[in-house]
Formats: sequence, structure tokens, C-alpha cells
Amino acid sequence: MIELPADLTRSTKVLLVMDVVESVRIMEQDQDGFVRRWQQLVEEAEQKVLPQHGGRIVKSLGDGLMLEFASAQGCVKAAFDLHSFTRQANRGVRPEHQMHLRMGGHLASFVTDQHDIYGTDVNLTSRVSTLAGPGETVVTADMRDQLAPLLDADVEDLGECHLKHVKEPVRAYRVGPPGDAPIVPPGNAVELNLRPTIAVIPFAMRSNEPGHELLGEALADEVIAALSRTSELHVISRLSTTVFRDRREAIEDIKTHLGATYILSGTCRSAGTQLALFVELIEAKTGHILWADSLKGQVHGLFEADDELIARLIAAISSTVMSKELQRARGQALPTLEGYTLLLGAVGLMHRTSVSEFDRARQMLEHLIERSQRHPLPRAYLAHWWVLRASQGWSTDTESDARAALDCTRRALDCDPTHSLALTIDGLVHTNLLRDPVAAYSRYESAITSNPNESLAWLLKGTMHAFKGEGDQAVSDTRRALSLSPLDPLKYYYDSLAASAALSAADYQNAIDLSRRSARANRTHTSTYRVIAIAQVMLGNIEDARRTMKDLLVLEPDFSVARFLERSPGKKFAISQKFAEALERAGAPKQ
Repeated sequence: MIELPADLTRSTKVLLVMDVVESVRIMEQDQDGFVRRWQQLVEEAEQKVLPQHGGRIVKSLGDGLMLEFASAQGCVKAAFDLHSFTRQANRGVRPEHQMHLRMGGHLASFVTDQHDIYGTDVNLTSRVSTLAGPGETVVTADMRDQLAPLLDADVEDLGECHLKHVKEPVRAYRVGPPGDAPIVPPGNAVELNLRPTIAVIPFAMRSNEPGHELLGEALADEVIAALSRTSELHVISRLSTTVFRDRREAIEDIKTHLGATYILSGTCRSAGTQLALFVELIEAKTGHILWADSLKGQVHGLFEADDELIARLIAAISSTVMSKELQRARGQALPTLEGYTLLLGAVGLMHRTSVSEFDRARQMLEHLIERSQRHPLPRAYLAHWWVLRASQGWSTDTESDARAALDCTRRALDCDPTHSLALTIDGLVHTNLLRDPVAAYSRYESAITSNPNESLAWLLKGTMHAFKGEGDQAVSDTRRALSLSPLDPLKYYYDSLAASAALSAADYQNAIDLSRRSARANRTHTSTYRVIAIAQVMLGNIEDARRTMKDLLVLEPDFSVARFLERSPGKKFAISQKFAEALERAGAPKQ
């Protein structure tokens, strides 16, 4: 062993790192209250908890502490006491202002001088704390080996966990106070936090039309049912929102008692068979009206599956929420953002053609992964980011991007082997980057088996059939996808791939119509223009195809037939050669 300088001492002790979950957000909302409660916690630790359990404060970490203990038993008992103190301190505090600790423990070897402690184990302990959810403590295997299960703590094995900037995975365990109560993983809380919550208040009737007294409530039920079919929003049941009907000053109560991020309310007027609905979407935090409109429809059509009024209303809500979260994601520092803002903002930004916005999406997803290590959803979307990077032609090393994407989906599936979106994106990685259609198709089938309503799996499965020239099956699957996700905020993507399916089925006019609908929603998605140009050539409209190709080359100046074939997952099939010839006739450069 290397001899240390005289002013350094080598030690092996138990370290515990604790910090406050989302401290920046709480500080911004309630600085004085946060500082006061933090000081009370530190005082409790210094004067009562640490002396009782053989611990001391090593250093302050701003919104956290690094503590040192002589034994693992003393460490976990102190952790439980500090969590208990925090829970009691949260009583009577508004939910968004409550303070929750997360802690990580490790039996660490380090060196000490008069100022600080140093060593890789010190950094590892800090990383371990990121595995813990609110109110949780996670420890390494080295520390767990010092504990007697059921006597010192209830122990739950988390398996091999990957930590940021730590090369090898670390075996970790969640620990809680001994007793009969199971330790509850934070998965559900994290899941909810990845979707903003909307409360739909029953619409007030403002007419005396006989038989229409409950029309406002019935209409709210239809809106709730339609919103519940979207994957981007958590929708509160009407049984919980009915109490707020006709209470115009209830925004603060709705936010507090229901945890709503957005509130939809409105009034109905009916005359005969005609219905007029005035609605407004309110941001609960600020009380600002984000969107308002007057919609008209027919009373008898309201409860039909394809009612236009309901469809327009849901589309406007989805678009407004996505736009608001995207605006918030662009304008604030990552640590201050809610989980759902990070996720929805990243999903929106990674479908842009601006390199800076695309890179911002990656930063947001990585930050979200660091917050919620055990949640598969952010990792699945990060894998999608790597696929899109290669598909856009921005990759400098496609093989490296494929490995990064595959690592993301593997880690997501480690968290939940049946997660339908993770399975779907894993299939996309095998389709677009690994060129393994057999494995890809198997993933899509597994995703659909796990969740028959996973619209993206149906969409990509249909696209696989399109690559192989199996047009009828491609159209069938993509139609199923569109029916499952008719109001998706990224509907242009669904329309674009549905157009590719129509193209493979030789339904050229429908391919053009779907592509143009996609382009109206997003004029920068280049594959849409490829489909239009190919379909126009197939219909004999060569001049139109050449104009479309000029538009494509403005968006993607280095596009060529060779690059199309190189990036096409279906390049081994005859249909890709047929489309390549059409692109050349439309004026695409060969190389």
C-alpha cells in the first residue's frame, strides 16, 4: 500500500449521503419555508439523531449532507429516524412544498485531511443516493452485508444498477425499518409524475331545454373518456371532480386536493338539436387561461365514437398541453423542471430538425433518467433519440449509436421486461440500426402481446410489412395504429408512416394525401417528401415529383439515392430498389 503524506489519514467507514428531492423547485416556490425546515432537520441530526447512532456530519452539500458512521446498523437507524422526522415536519405543509429525503449508503474506503474526505468510494456513495426515491434509503452490497435482515432492516434487492460515471454496475438494496409493512417502490409515484394531470369539471348547463339538464355532465364524461385514451395525460375521474361543479373560485382547491396540473371547465347551451360549448383550459399553478374556444355541434352526435366536436376539443387540449410543456422545457434550467415537462418536452424536441433542439432533447432525457433510475420510459425514449439521430443522417458513427440505443432498451427492459414501449423501441433499434427484421418483428409482437393498445408497436409493425412490400398487411396495421392514437401530439409521424404503408400497397393517391396531411403538421420531416415524390412518379406526374424533390433537397441537401438505400431497413427487398429508381426519376442525385 502506498504510504500517505503525514496530513492524510486512510479510513474505512460507513458513509451516508442524503439530499432533498427537487430542492431547487421547492426553494423557488417557498424559499423561507424550505430554509427554515432544512435548518430544523440539520439541528435534529446534530443534536439528537447522530449522537444517538454514532454518526457525525462530514460536510454540507448545499441541499444535502454527507454523514459518517462507525457501523452500518447505526447508519440505517439514523436514516430511518431522519425520514421519520421529515414526514412529521411535512404535516400541514402543502404537498408541493413538502420536503422528502433520499439517501444512499456505502461501506467506503477514503482518505481524510483537515478539510475534506476523498476517494472513488465517496463519489460512489453520492451516486448510490440517486437510486433512492422520495423517503427511501438505498445501500450497496458491501453495506448490506453488515446488516441483519428483519432485525436491522427490511431489505429489498434492486439487482445490478447502472450509475452515471460509474463503469461497472453496482448491486444495490433498498432498506426500510424492520416490520411487517412492505417497502413500497416509488414506481407508481414516478409514473404519475411523467404525465401532467388534468381535471375536467362537469360543464354547467345554461339553457332550459327539456331533457338536457344533465347534458353538461354527460359531455364531461365523454371528454374524460376520450382524454383517458391518450398516453400523455393522467385524467382525474369525474367522481372526484363533480364536487367542484359551479365553483368558479376553486382552482387552488382543485390543485391542492386533486393535484391537477391543468383544469378544463366550461358552459353548455342547447337549443333544439344544436349545442354550443364554451371551454377554457387553465394552468392550475398560475390560474392563467392557456386556451379557450367556442365549439358548436349536434346534441344527437355527441355520444358517437367519431363525433367531430369531441375530437376537435381533445386535439386542442393535447396540442396546448404539449406546446406549454415544450415552452417550459425550453425556457427553464433542467433541475427546476417537473418530470412530465422533461418527458413531453424531450419527445417534442427530438422530432425537430434543429440540431440544437435535438441535442436539448437528449439532455432532458438523460436528466430525467438520473432522477428516476428504475423507470423504463425515459430510457425507451432515449433509445428512440439515438435511432432518430441516425435516421436524420446526423450520426458520425452509426455502429456506436446502435450500441447506445440498444443499451438504453436493455436497461429499460431490465426495469420492466414487459414494458410495451421499451419493447417497441427495441424493435425499432433492430429495424433501423441493426438491420435485423426478424428480431424487430418479434419485439413488436411482444409489445402488442403485452399491451394490445400500444399504437406505436402497431405502426412500426405495419412499417415492417411496408419495407418487405407486404402492402395490404402494412395498411391494416397502420390503420389500427391510427385508430388507437387518433389525437397523438405527434400524429404527423403516424400519418407519415401510414403513407409509407399506402405506398407499398400501390395506393399512391392515398399515400400522397396522408403525406400532405403529415407535412401540414410538420414541414421538416423529410421522409414525408420522399413518399410524395415516389407516389407522384408512380402516378406519372414527373414534373410534380421534381418539384417535391426540390423541396426535399432544401431540407436535406446531401440526400441521394445511395444514402436512401444505405439507410433503408428494407434495402434487401425488391420494393426498395423500385422506390430508389422512382427517386432518381424525380431528380434525386445518385450519390
